[in-house]
Amino acid sequence: MLSFDPHERMSEDAIAQLLSESVQTSYRKGGQAASILDEVSKETVKDKIHALEFPKEQKRRGRKRKVEYLYIEADEDHVSLQFQKEKGDLQVNQYGRKLNGMINKLIYVHEGIEKDAPKSTRHHLVNAHFFCGSYEGKANSELWDEVYTYIDNNYDISSIKRIYLGADGGAWIKAGGKRISGITYVMDEFHLKKYLIKMTNHLMDSADDARKLLCEMIKDGSKEDFLSVVDMLEYHASNDKEMKRVQEGADYILDNWSAAKTRLRYRRIPGCSTEGHVSHVLSKRMSMTPMGWSRKGADKMARLSAYTWNKRDMLELVRYQKTVMPKAAGAEEVETVVAHVREKQYSHPAWGKYVDSIQVELSSELKKWMSIGMHNYIWKLF
Repeated sequence: MLSFDPHERMSEDAIAQLLSESVQTSYRKGGQAASILDEVSKETVKDKIHALEFPKEQKRRGRKRKVEYLYIEADEDHVSLQFQKEKGDLQVNQYGRKLNGMINKLIYVHEGIEKDAPKSTRHHLVNAHFFCGSYEGKANSELWDEVYTYIDNNYDISSIKRIYLGADGGAWIKAGGKRISGITYVMDEFHLKKYLIKMTNHLMDSADDARKLLCEMIKDGSKEDFLSVVDMLEYHASNDKEMKRVQEGADYILDNWSAAKTRLRYRRIPGCSTEGHVSHVLSKRMSMTPMGWSRKGADKMARLSAYTWNKRDMLELVRYQKTVMPKAAGAEEVETVVAHVREKQYSHPAWGKYVDSIQVELSSELKKWMSIGMHNYIWKLF
């Protein structure tokens, strides 16, 4: 009657509370949050998260939003694994470190930034929407297809003049960005400044002047002009380590030359906030503290984090699982009370409005005792 699955021990709201807590803290606290009087094991919490399926992007109700510029930002979080495929299969490199790293990808789409209040120094993204997950190998194209589907479902594409993609130049970002036409790649402001500092740090008091000169060459000059400044920086390097830092920074900027030039030329492009969002959306839960994941667990937790940051209803996610869960073998012919009542609703439209109430008939003996009890209770009131 309550539509529970066989062997189900938790209600939908208990599972929703479990997921809400687990995505913020830990499996153990998620199990504690499921019930006041009891506790769900960490293993059960893990199983619930590993079994999650997430709904596809839905079309926007009403008119699509019209914007001139749209911004996509992307980065990744490095997560530690307990094992690659099975426990005990981790290898060690020549320096004695475990080869147990994987990345979770983060992409978010927004319409720009605005102040929290007219006089506030804090800003927030306008209508930000997040996508997270491991999306390894060929699945990377699926991630970018989801991004395009979201844009197509929610925005009038004909009104968009330019879509800017802000990132650090990762191969998976460049490869995926090509799947969406009209994208202009822009270098992440954080990484641009990082490499400019790396190239000029050995100049001491003259470092700021050198950085300004490099920015001028990137913004308005050519690659030859930029390389002439690089030669000057290498000339003042006092050792091989400083020389290597200059060369690494120069190679990075030259590999992303047009993206770096676009970043410095156009003021309408907001500063990139990927580092902060990676920290809040993924790292805070998954990599800031020493913990190991399975590949499936890391992927599901990242997707659950994106679902939470998109301010989706956790109870809806729990109920969605029943729409995608296949029937158990042998249960195809089992007819539940709820299914029977739903069928009657269509065959008897006249009483279909009463479908949410349970249609029962009390025994005559029970009616008698209820009548006597109600009669005595009324007389006590008066």
